Amino acid sequence: MAQKNTAKKRQTFTITAHGAKTVTLMGDFTNWQEKPISLGQAQWGVWAAQVDLPPGTYHYRFLVDGQWRDDPECSLRVPNAHGSENSVRIVV
Repeated sequence: MAQKNTAKKRQTFTITAHGAKTVTLMGDFTNWQEKPISLGQAQWGVWAAQVDLPPGTYHYRFLVDGQWRDDPECSLRVPNAHGSENSVRIVV
């Protein structure tokens, strides 16, 4: 019987937010606001976090100084229940 690959893969999430004080990553993999992931400022205006995720499809958004933001680098998006869109990350 073939075994499923459930090894986690390191994913890097980044967003440019000049002048931001806090940037948080939230998604279905963090139970949204239950376990948010704080991003660190990698270089001036660019915030980043690395997350280990098993293979699958994940919905997420960024919260920048209390305001929801889309991932401008992500072209795959789906509508959400709040009238905006979630970004989608597929981990293989």
